[in-house]
Amino acid sequence: MRRAAPDLRNIDSSSATEVPAQAGSSQTGSARGRRGLPQLLGTRLPFFYGWVVLGCLCCAGFARQGGATATFSVFVEPLTREFGWSRTAVAGAASLGGVLAALLSPLIGPLFDRYGSRVALCLAVLGTGVAALLLSETQNLLVFYLLFCVARLNWASPFELGIYSALNNWFVARRPLANSIATVAQMVGLVAMPLIAQLAMREASWRAGWVAIGIAVLVIGLVPVWLLMVRRPEDLGLLPDNAGMRPSVDRGSAAAAPTEVTFSRRQAVRTPAFWLLLSYTVLVYPVQAGVSLHQAANLTEHGVAPTLAASIVSLFSLMSGIASALIGLMPRSVPIRYPMALGGVFLTIGCSAMIGIASAGQGAIAAALFGLGIGSMLTLLPIAWADYFGRANYGAIRGLALSAQVIAQAAGPILSGALHDWTGNYTRSLECFAALSFLSILAALSARRPRLAPS
Repeated sequence: MRRAAPDLRNIDSSSATEVPAQAGSSQTGSARGRRGLPQLLGTRLPFFYGWVVLGCLCCAGFARQGGATATFSVFVEPLTREFGWSRTAVAGAASLGGVLAALLSPLIGPLFDRYGSRVALCLAVLGTGVAALLLSETQNLLVFYLLFCVARLNWASPFELGIYSALNNWFVARRPLANSIATVAQMVGLVAMPLIAQLAMREASWRAGWVAIGIAVLVIGLVPVWLLMVRRPEDLGLLPDNAGMRPSVDRGSAAAAPTEVTFSRRQAVRTPAFWLLLSYTVLVYPVQAGVSLHQAANLTEHGVAPTLAASIVSLFSLMSGIASALIGLMPRSVPIRYPMALGGVFLTIGCSAMIGIASAGQGAIAAALFGLGIGSMLTLLPIAWADYFGRANYGAIRGLALSAQVIAQAAGPILSGALHDWTGNYTRSLECFAALSFLSILAALSARRPRLAPS
């Protein structure tokens, strides 16, 4: 007689246990009503349906970059020139969006565990695309803040939680490879979006740049997620990584799956690993946002042509993608804290090299080194959170940590802009970011994998 395996969604929120990744016998949330195309494909495809989900997440990740600071950086100079706004005022929009995301993330994190990512990602794509289109009509700072805060909030919270919650639900053993592919897709978006905006701006104006960004976000990001996303493999009678079974119409049956550790949010915050991962996050994300937003402006201030500066920004994104791809090849036996520390080393060297850029070539080298660090950090952190605390409550745990992450990320552009307005250049801010990057190396090396306390 077949016996339905217990559902991971029913784990007691106040305790942590070791449970197998298993197929549930019932469906809730986004699984309801998704019995059409996903179910048809899930039982007929010659490969694991998780790769279809990964493709959807790659499209969402590409669209996400419409609200990225690297994309926004190509608009900083024309906006300050046309309206006379200070760099601090312009950077404040990105920071305010991050603060709003910090307030939202702990509330919506558990919802991703329960209902999945499909609806949230669709709303995030729509919000970012429409906001970009309306930004082309900006006439004052208030309207600019309202619209860009929407795009930035989506980038910092729903996209981040939605993409990696779904991804870590579908993959366990192949998690580094899947995270690498998803992050590379986002890096492709970071390469493409500044160039799309810059080309449109060269043909018309910065307003045309926002229109081009909005169209790209909507065309690429919406349809695949709406039609094909499924909450987790158990909803199609599968296991993560397709381990131990083929697709089955009977969702109540499942083969045994590899044992996977599962922490509740309450127990995760009691471990040193949680706070060390959080410390690493708080140290590197101001660097990521602060340098990315002002990267193109720093280059143009050193005499680099705007189009060439946009190309160097894209090189930074390309090198981030290369770092992410290399992480996908990383053996699972390597403790993740070591490559995280190496990422901090690249960030430290990259920030230091950006000080006193004398040529486009030097700027390209600095951007490449910085990109290697950013690509490592963006790919490794979601893997670390899932590996250390499990997938069943990933949204709840990561949602809590994401509040600190986006506040730290919001502080970076403000710090960089304020120090620029005070000193007239970016030297002091780059020195601060190099120091933070160095401290992240120490935090990473200390972040050992937590042990599960007996229940």
